[in-house]
This record gives sequence, C-alpha cells and structure tokens, in this order.
Amino acid sequence: MELTMLGTAAGRPAEGRNVTASALAMPPQRGTFWLFDCGEGTQHQLLRAGLKLCKLERIFVTHLHGDHVFGLPGLLGSRSSMGCETPLTLHGPRGIRHWLETTFTVTGAHVHYELEIREIDEDGGVVHEDDQFTVTAAPLNHRIACYGYRIEERPRPGKLDAAKLAELGVPQGPLYAQLKRGEDATLPDGRVIRAADVVGPPIPGRIIAILGDTTPCDAAVRLAEGADLVVHEATFEAALADKAAEYGHSTTAEAARTARDARAARLLLTHFSGRYRDEDLPRLEAEAREVFPSSAAARDFLTVQLPHKRRT
Repeated sequence: MELTMLGTAAGRPAEGRNVTASALAMPPQRGTFWLFDCGEGTQHQLLRAGLKLCKLERIFVTHLHGDHVFGLPGLLGSRSSMGCETPLTLHGPRGIRHWLETTFTVTGAHVHYELEIREIDEDGGVVHEDDQFTVTAAPLNHRIACYGYRIEERPRPGKLDAAKLAELGVPQGPLYAQLKRGEDATLPDGRVIRAADVVGPPIPGRIIAILGDTTPCDAAVRLAEGADLVVHEATFEAALADKAAEYGHSTTAEAARTARDARAARLLLTHFSGRYRDEDLPRLEAEAREVFPSSAAARDFLTVQLPHKRRT
C-alpha cells in the first residue's frame, strides 16, 4: 500500500501545487485505488501519477468546499467516456448527491457505469467495511459539515510454525492453508491439530487517518489514535493560530499536537495556504517537528509507503 499526494494547496492552486486530493493504492492483489477528495484538476494529477481511472474503486469526500470537490464532475465523466465498466462508490457529506445530480442534469452528462452515492450520517460511523478494511468517518470542526476518515486494515493471520508442523507430521498443502486461516485440521490418522497451537498471534493491520479541514478537536485525535500515518491540514504557520481558528483551520503546531496526542507513528502536513511557497515548507515542517518529530510537509506527487507491520 502507498499514499500519493495529488494536491497539497488550500483554497486555490498555487504554482507547483494543486488543490486537495490524495490516492491510496490498495494491496497488489486488489489492484485498485481509493481517492480522498477531488479538487479541480485532480484527473490531470492522476494522469501524471500514472493512476488509471478504471482502477478507481471508491472516493471519499471530506466536505463540499470547492477546493475539495470541483474536480468530481469532470473525473466521473471522464471515467465513463474512457469506457470504464467497474462500479464506483462515492462517500461524502449530505448534499453531495444533489450537487452531482444537478450538475449532470444541467450539463447533459452521462455516467454509464454503476455509480453509488452514499451520504454520511451526521454523526459519522462506519461508512465502508469489507473483508480487508473498515473505514470510519467522524465529524470535525470546520465552517461547514466536514469529516475525517480512519482506514483500518484487518489483522493478518499469524505465521505458521513450520518446525512444529513437521514434528507433528502435518503434510504440506491444503492443511497448511486451513490452519493458517485459523481452522483446526484433522489428519488422516484422526489426530486433530489445533490452529492455536501452530499459528502465531495475528499481525496487526495498518491504520491511516485522512482528515478534512478542521480546527483542533477531540474527533481528530480519536480518528488518528495509533495510526501508522496521519494526513492533517496545516493551512497556517504556528504564529497565525488566531487566523486559523477564524477560518476553521489548523496550524502546523496544532496538527502536530493532534498526532502526538493520538500516539500516531507519522504525520503528513498538507493543505498549505497560498501565502507559502515551496521554500517555506522546510520552516513549516520544522515547526511541526518541534511538537511531533515524525512530521513531514507534503508536496504534490509525494508517495508514502505503508509497509506491513511486523509481528509483535
């Protein structure tokens, strides 16, 4: 798995920075990716990143401010005109269905694949669950309804104790797979091998928190609790805390405090005000690191690897 930042600017594009979007590449056997927010120009960023729209499985929108959604109609239409036939599910705040359906009606656009739009309950909750991942949303503190997302990978089966299996005379093959799944197995001689005796403890899954625009709040900390990676807006530098609060945003230091309080492993800062140029990012990163050392300032097309956790 890896997360690619497609846009790291707040409000409007800046030279070298597009507005908000990020793509989460799912495990290789799945062969798809998820998109978080879709600011204007996101489909151009996807082209540059080499991500194909037909592989897009889900879109999660944090809120309906333009710099997070104005790229959606074009992207959804392009996906149809390219002949993509796989279904696509869109998760977002209430109102996103009305906005998109109105846009499609007024412009005469057509989507020929199955598009499911799921609006999030006001209080959030589990918005997606499958055999690999659970995604939970929670409301943040912004000027309009805005959500953060917590993506949790299910634990993987523990490692088989090959030496013990050989000692017990368990033949390699289907019985190994059965035990790996946590199911007890019966040998040809009638002996029952308990999975708990030959399989190590489950390996914890990865956790990613991708937060929308917000001032510091308890919900952000809960979503980021123990995460391997937190993506948090840092619209302003630490000295502009009053301005950040006025516009419903966070500073570098406030984002770092959220990651620290959540006991996260890494923090990725994004959503930078247009007042900051690329040469300012090391200074913004340094402000966050004073509070939370494992902080980094994102740049467009930065890709962060999310390796599997090791056994504990």
